[in-house]
Amino acid sequence: MMPFVPAPPEPMATAPVSRRSAAWKLCCGALLLGLAPALSLAQPKLGDEAYQPEVGQPGKDVVWVPTPDEVVKAMLDMAQVTSKDYVVDLGSGDGKIAIAAARRGARAHGIEYNPDMVALSKRNAERAGLKNVTFVQGDIFESDFRDADVITLYLLPSLNEKLRPILLDMKPGTRVTSHQFDMGDWMPDEVRELDGRRALFWVVPAKVQGDWSVQIGTGPRAETLKLSLTQSYQKVSGRMVWGTRDAALDQPSLRGGRLVFTALDANGQRNRFEATAGHDGRMSGTVIGPNGQRRNFTATRS
Repeated sequence: MMPFVPAPPEPMATAPVSRRSAAWKLCCGALLLGLAPALSLAQPKLGDEAYQPEVGQPGKDVVWVPTPDEVVKAMLDMAQVTSKDYVVDLGSGDGKIAIAAARRGARAHGIEYNPDMVALSKRNAERAGLKNVTFVQGDIFESDFRDADVITLYLLPSLNEKLRPILLDMKPGTRVTSHQFDMGDWMPDEVRELDGRRALFWVVPAKVQGDWSVQIGTGPRAETLKLSLTQSYQKVSGRMVWGTRDAALDQPSLRGGRLVFTALDANGQRNRFEATAGHDGRMSGTVIGPNGQRRNFTATRS
């Protein structure tokens, strides 16, 4: 007897795909692809009308607080900003200070860490019709602004002090102005009080501390003197050895790269020195004698 072998089951038929269902899926896919550009456009752009900064919003190292218009004006007035200047605003926020400088004809540049604020600043400048102001996203401590004539800032005191050595390495005569906060023991040259707020101003001094060899005139009548200067930022003092006379300088003054002082010559007569100095250990200028005679001099730091 043959054993019973069950017949194999018939294969299940695959359910047919309806043409209506396939067409619907294709339609939905096409619709989504068609909407993609619109959905992309619907996303808020950096700094567009959908973005409005809020006072106190956190930034990289500070919170954002706008500088009042009267303080901006005072800062730019103290720095005597003109169309000849290149102004760099560190931590430029919404671009107000850089834009105000550009309105005075200066070439202005803002460095801001928040990309939304950078985009907002660019739009504000464009709406103002200004072509002489630019903004970039960046870290101020990693940025190169050594060519600036004027630096503006509104940062915390700790950041100001961190910036201080960078600023002091800038060319003598660079003007620095700050909203509210100082530079530690680098005392400002000017401070203005404005309804509970402050505008502070400094001029970067030349580095003149040390011992100098001074030569007045040339040829057989040239004189060689010794000058010693002590410096604390823009405050200087010193002594000059002229022949056998060693005397303290009278009323020395340093503003940027301009150094002025009075010294006694070998006969005890007063001579006024007017010099231009840099960070490079060199200075040159004019000596005005007691009779009004003017002679040129040069000096090098030893």
